[in-house]
Amino acid sequence: MTEPAMAMAAAASLGVAASLPGVDGNALIGAFAGATLFVVSSKELPIWRRLAYLGVSIALGYLAAPEVMRWLPLQASGVAAFLGAALGVTLTLGLLERGRTFDLDAWLRSRGGPHA
Repeated sequence: MTEPAMAMAAAASLGVAASLPGVDGNALIGAFAGATLFVVSSKELPIWRRLAYLGVSIALGYLAAPEVMRWLPLQASGVAAFLGAALGVTLTLGLLERGRTFDLDAWLRSRGGPHA
């Protein structure tokens, strides 16, 4: 399946899911837009990884929308979900990368910890 065909399938699935009872369509569309922004800006990643991040980012954005609305003065769940999707995976990947290079012993020594 080519990238445009996958995008069309994802958009069609999004439309169906947004019409289901109990689903916040605005938040779902906002999460999809934020996730798409992240995926499009990650051209150096292989397609399979971008698709995985797309799914994770949509879920994260949709689930984070109420929390984002609680912390920021936003009235629209779509905007909150967009921010959650676009920033959530980006920040998480940054934290994971820092975790790979983090030296706990050096950090504890600098703080006067037990290894000092």
